[in-house]
Amino acid sequence: MEKKIRIGVCVMEKKVKCGPEVFSAPMGQILDRLQSFGEFEVVHFGDKVILEDPIESWPVCDCLIAFHSSGYPLEKVEEYAALRNILICLESQFQDMLALIERCLIKNWIILLKKMTLLKFMGIAFANLSWKSLLMVGNRSSEFHPEVRRVRREGSYIYEEFMPTGGTDVKVYTVGPEYAHAEARKSPVVDGVVMRNPDGKEVRYPVLLTPVEKQMAREVCIAFRQAVCGFDLLRCEGRSYVCDVNGWSFVKNSYKYYDDAACVLRKIFLDAKAPHLSSTIPPTLPWKVNEPVQPSEGLTRQGSGLIGTFGQSEELRSVIAIIRHGDRTPKQKVKFKVTEEKLLNLMLKYNGGRPRSETKLKSAVQLQDLLDATRALVPRTRPGRGSDSEAEDFEHAEKLRQVKAVLEEGGHFSGIYRKVQLKPLKWVMVPKSNGEGEEERPVEALMVLKYGGVLTHAGRKQAEELGRYFRNNIYPGEGTGLLRLHSTYRHDLKIYSSDEGRVQMSAAAFAKGLLDLEGQLTPILVSLVSKDSSMLDGLANASIEIKEAKARLNDVIISGSKTLHNSGSAEKPWMVDGAGLPPNASELLPKLVKLTKRVTEQVKLLAKDEDEELAETSSYDVIPPYDQAKALGKTNIDVDRIAAGLPCGSEGFLLMFARWRKLERDLYNERKDRYDITQIPDVYDSCKYDRLHNSHLNLEGLGELFEFAQLLADGVIPNEYGINPKQKLKIGSKIARRLLGKILIDLRNTREEALSVADLKSCEDHHSAVNKTGSDPKLNARSEDLRKSSFTSVKSTDQDDDEDKETKYRLDPKYANVRTPERHVRTRLYFTSESHIHSLMNVLRYCNLDESLHGEASLVCDNALDRLFKTKELDYMSYIVLRMFENTEVALEDPKKFRIEMTFSRGADLSPLEKNDKDAASWHQEHTVPIMGPERLQEVGSYLTWENMEKMIHPFAMPAEDFPPPSIPQGFSGYFSKSAAVLERLANLWPFHKYGNTNGK
Repeated sequence: MEKKIRIGVCVMEKKVKCGPEVFSAPMGQILDRLQSFGEFEVVHFGDKVILEDPIESWPVCDCLIAFHSSGYPLEKVEEYAALRNILICLESQFQDMLALIERCLIKNWIILLKKMTLLKFMGIAFANLSWKSLLMVGNRSSEFHPEVRRVRREGSYIYEEFMPTGGTDVKVYTVGPEYAHAEARKSPVVDGVVMRNPDGKEVRYPVLLTPVEKQMAREVCIAFRQAVCGFDLLRCEGRSYVCDVNGWSFVKNSYKYYDDAACVLRKIFLDAKAPHLSSTIPPTLPWKVNEPVQPSEGLTRQGSGLIGTFGQSEELRSVIAIIRHGDRTPKQKVKFKVTEEKLLNLMLKYNGGRPRSETKLKSAVQLQDLLDATRALVPRTRPGRGSDSEAEDFEHAEKLRQVKAVLEEGGHFSGIYRKVQLKPLKWVMVPKSNGEGEEERPVEALMVLKYGGVLTHAGRKQAEELGRYFRNNIYPGEGTGLLRLHSTYRHDLKIYSSDEGRVQMSAAAFAKGLLDLEGQLTPILVSLVSKDSSMLDGLANASIEIKEAKARLNDVIISGSKTLHNSGSAEKPWMVDGAGLPPNASELLPKLVKLTKRVTEQVKLLAKDEDEELAETSSYDVIPPYDQAKALGKTNIDVDRIAAGLPCGSEGFLLMFARWRKLERDLYNERKDRYDITQIPDVYDSCKYDRLHNSHLNLEGLGELFEFAQLLADGVIPNEYGINPKQKLKIGSKIARRLLGKILIDLRNTREEALSVADLKSCEDHHSAVNKTGSDPKLNARSEDLRKSSFTSVKSTDQDDDEDKETKYRLDPKYANVRTPERHVRTRLYFTSESHIHSLMNVLRYCNLDESLHGEASLVCDNALDRLFKTKELDYMSYIVLRMFENTEVALEDPKKFRIEMTFSRGADLSPLEKNDKDAASWHQEHTVPIMGPERLQEVGSYLTWENMEKMIHPFAMPAEDFPPPSIPQGFSGYFSKSAAVLERLANLWPFHKYGNTNGK
């Protein structure tokens, strides 16, 4: 019998011991497998031998496994290796380098060391946010500290640039340069809660690495001369970044990994010490007979959830939802001309001294400067009105006072709901300060203050509850099926939001409910929500058409009759021009104005009382000002403010009066005897808000005003996006063009990915059958080619959709302890505003009216068209859902392989407030209303194929090739480029390039 190869384990006991056992569980599993081959003998040195005995008395070995830790005698180990001329599995000089870097980090830089408590500062649009990383206290790994906004400047620190990774971290483990195993876990940044299994261990699942990431793993292994190592991988905006490299790291609880690691190490040892022996892996691994059986999950088949319609042969492949934001405060705007020197100087201060350039003030410092200037300009008393000039002065002072009140909300500047524009209007030439010539200087500017539109406590609650509803109802199968899919990386989730704060926070609250997360919304927003204002914001592309629609709508209402062309019928009333407008709209306008004045007068009295109290001592001494920043994570009302008789939320009576007074003035111009119908939605908006949140103020006539405003708004709002179906289609396609293109790409990618997986599975099933009768090497190669092409197909189609930035995590079926690893669902959630919901719905229901689709039936059935016509308003949290199902029992080329199901919800339902039962009282008390369930847009049993969907939507969607190419993110930017240079100089001290040969040996 040939002599066995002796493998010495020269590692400190604290690094390999697991209780009374000699080796830790993973290391023991791998070494046991190595010995099972019958070619190796493992010798453990132990601390006494390593630290006390001379190297001459150390056991004689052929190969040495050496791993550095504190107190480890590196030089002694190197001397032993030179003495015996043996193979060291981990190169000691590189471990020495790692130890030096570690000491530098501990002494000076304090970054990325798990042994230490650190603060990670995440700079985003509205605040500097702080997470405190903990050393796994129970189920918590970090805590969010919203009150910490100051970046430390005492001493020297390196701050990490925050990298959004979609709420997931990836751990990569190498065994030699040719093998890498990856596992993903929920990032502690999301909500600070660690996912654990019933045994209390952190839940991780194997995921697939891209070819680029595999090359990165190879280069890390070669550069650091660490045959067995682990590192963290951050996937951010389409690129991957390596951080935190650790030597001699193992995967826990993966028998397949233990098998692979033992086989790879066996080859490394045999190639180095016994190249004459074959390193071919035997057909049956020697330890397979006694290997414990891994448990498998019980998982029901998905099915479509449509009982008796399509049976259980369908698998859900994709969920695409377009969702409006939750309940918000009324949007407000203050616009007036200013000539004050303080305000003009402020404009010049922040526009670089350019007299003709406008200035936008959004940051805390800028708004504080504006508040200081406004406080100095607001008169202490309110003089009575006299002449016209005195009236103008009074109006000007009132608007300055309103600006001051808005800026003083909450006691400090936080959030993303206030911004000011200063636009110069007039200029004069003045002598320069140095006396040399003249320069231009502004003498008048237009100030525009926009505020409000903030997500309320009710909006957050609605969004979170809707997320829970989606989790339990939109995904067929068990109630926890989505969480199981998501935690095992078979759920590809991406959430997009427009740039508006209320939309972003709605998305974060929804994600919290969908994924059963804990904690505050801000870290969830930063980790999981991507902003895409070009796709989900703005009306600029259709501004001319919308203006025309509003002008024609005004003519219809004011004239008192429908003068436009009527192309509808009694059976299809939605085809009528101006459909939905009440026939007596012109008669309702005077009543609307009268009731608006009535409410305004009552609020004026309340504001006057508040103003007088503020001059002495107000209830605000007892009830602190509403803190908008602290309210971001709340889903309940401020009971103390309600009990004190104050308006709900951040609005005081002064601002409430300013809101109603502006509506009263803008709705009807008495001097010109002219109505402005564009104000009807705003009047309705304010009525709805006060009826829900300020009913405790008992404003007389508010209920009656709401009824008139709702009747008019139900006709005005839908017609602002087109006075007839063809104009609705034109405007809708312009506003939602990019979103429609992205939806088609999502569906196309889902289809191609599912086809690739189905093709691969079919080939592997055939391969399995052939293996029972005999091996077919060509089929083996075919299977591997298909696996690679499957990945390539997914990658290439994602590149078409501007989704290089989309981070993907796919379960690795080879290592997954999951019964159905191929089961995969793609979810794309798009949070936006009312305009995009209306626009998308108009394209879906009227796309067949386009000349290029003449004769085609609508995507929406007549029954649903009638319900949509009667629905009128798509209220807060209204949504449109497209689900794609795959029929697994038909051929790949069958047109009915994929079916698309469309549903919609009207969103918030105000009708419960009309009742006088217990439920109505509860809704009033909670200041919220329920969200309506989904309704079909298709007939039961109808079959909408992918091909038909694509044909009907394609003419109105932005083509994939027109999507702008994604920007390639830089690894470091700005200030952080300096720290990158420091690290690069440090790395150059060691000759990495010497070891970067192609063989990796």
